[in-house]
Amino acid sequence: MTSAPVGSTLPRTSRIRVAAALGALAALAMSLPSRAQPPGPPGEQFKLVTVVEGLKNPWSMAWLPNGDMLVTERGGALRIVRGGKLLPDPVAGTPKVRAQGQGGLFDVVLHPKYAQNHYIYLSYAKPNEDGKQGTTAITRAKFENDKLSDIKEIFVADAWAETPGHFGARMVFDKDGYLFMSVGDRMEGLRAEGMDPTKLETHHAQLLVNHQGKILRLKDDGTAPPDNPFVGRADAKREIWSYGHRNPQGLAINPETNELWEVEHGPQGGDEFNRIEKGKNYGWPVIGYGANYTIGTEIHKDRYKAGMEQPVAFWVPSIAICGLTFYEGDKFPNWNGNAFAGSMNAYRQLVRLSLNGHTLVNREPLLLTQFRIRDVRTGPDGYVYLALDNIYSQPTSIVRLEPDKK
Repeated sequence: MTSAPVGSTLPRTSRIRVAAALGALAALAMSLPSRAQPPGPPGEQFKLVTVVEGLKNPWSMAWLPNGDMLVTERGGALRIVRGGKLLPDPVAGTPKVRAQGQGGLFDVVLHPKYAQNHYIYLSYAKPNEDGKQGTTAITRAKFENDKLSDIKEIFVADAWAETPGHFGARMVFDKDGYLFMSVGDRMEGLRAEGMDPTKLETHHAQLLVNHQGKILRLKDDGTAPPDNPFVGRADAKREIWSYGHRNPQGLAINPETNELWEVEHGPQGGDEFNRIEKGKNYGWPVIGYGANYTIGTEIHKDRYKAGMEQPVAFWVPSIAICGLTFYEGDKFPNWNGNAFAGSMNAYRQLVRLSLNGHTLVNREPLLLTQFRIRDVRTGPDGYVYLALDNIYSQPTSIVRLEPDKK
């Protein structure tokens, strides 16, 4: 595989942006500091190997100490892959989910001390009593002998809406044992005529009184740590770590620095790769690089604003970026320290992101147009695993990248 320079661009289409606006965005993107850096490290030769087949909308993967893989299916099932085979029966006891639109069962992660306590965490779209609304929630349970026990819903986001999308719902533990979870903006303001330009600053992603468009930091029991940035403020939720997000679909901890990184969906343009810092505002929808759906008109008031963070990288047109991992392993030595994210629309790819500190120095698109990639994980064996999705809910696979020395 060869590395593409950071300044390379994806194809442009009139559906995504009217020509003048697209040209302006492209020029601005080329001016970002990350695009002026030298080429990144060399790539790796790899081959794709099918791990397991027959999954329906797989959303997340996690490995048990015995080598078994847990896989969530968006429709609500938690599955076990053992010895390369998908066990026929889903795990009983998973929470009831609102499996409409983008909703359903989402992430699965293990407690950092799973070997001692056997806790796993599931995020999902929780329905209200009549099923007409949903929000993002977390259930914790013990997983032993292929069964769930001690099942407890530990967190329910204040992000209720009838809309069936933008749940966020990615989770990751940092090295200090804190659990981060993303909550999307729940599609607030999405209208056929475009977002109302007079309501950008009052969009729920910009307000601290709710969990919409936020990344949260929790203790392992779902409560808020006392050192979260907005604890003690009457106008803010205690759980908020950062805000101004649209639909974060990937969270990962850089293993070298213990820093939190994120990828999130923009609209037509404006997918982002961000380093997430305590208490920071990431701008949605006041600033950004996206456009209104269908009509292609401008959403944002500006590209920059004091007090709002710039992405480390962005994509115009959007690639529907999804899943995030930092590679550390012995199978691909040239990839150590690199981040990987998938994507799911017409510009499908696995993108390799090379960093020098907090600066992007290279991004290499791999597997162009081949797969709709929902999740990307580094397995305990050092291979890179991809959960493949199908927009029509037809059965798909989990595949992995293995070295190809030919």
